[in-house]
Amino acid sequence: MPKINGNEIRPGNVLEHNGGLWAAVKVDHVKPGKGGAFAQVEMKNLRNGSKLNERFRSADKVERVRLDQRDMQFLFETDGMLTFMDTETYEQVELPADILGERRPFLQDGMTILVEFHDSEALNATLPQKVTCRIVETEPVVKGQTAANSFKPALLDCGIRVSVPPFVGQDEDIIVNTETMEYSERA
Repeated sequence: MPKINGNEIRPGNVLEHNGGLWAAVKVDHVKPGKGGAFAQVEMKNLRNGSKLNERFRSADKVERVRLDQRDMQFLFETDGMLTFMDTETYEQVELPADILGERRPFLQDGMTILVEFHDSEALNATLPQKVTCRIVETEPVVKGQTAANSFKPALLDCGIRVSVPPFVGQDEDIIVNTETMEYSERA
């Protein structure tokens, strides 16, 4: 594993620290008036989800871990566990449903997602950036309101509420950005 200096840590890096695998969530580089510069790193444990704030000086060496990424197909959910299948080897892995957090409702049957592995252990899952959803409930389309930069609430088939432009009507398919959980465009 490559070792990096404490000042080279970036958000998204996976580090081996204190015997665990940690993802750097937030990194602030601090240069105090007195003393050496350091990086204040907020980390999340990839195995149990606990958080940790740690200081790394530029002289500190940290183990950076590379995760293998594979596209896997979502099959089903049982007892709070999501089951995914590798489409090439047909190997199945299970991950806890709370790993997706508030984005869990966007996961659809047969959807292909990115699963990250470390030594054949599945650690993380990432949804596609854009997902197609159907609007099941919204206010009717009002003619002439396309010029104003206004939005109206809409309920999607997955149970999530988003704001949509006034020209989008009920039973239409839209594309939603799963990172920001906002309307992106018509499908």
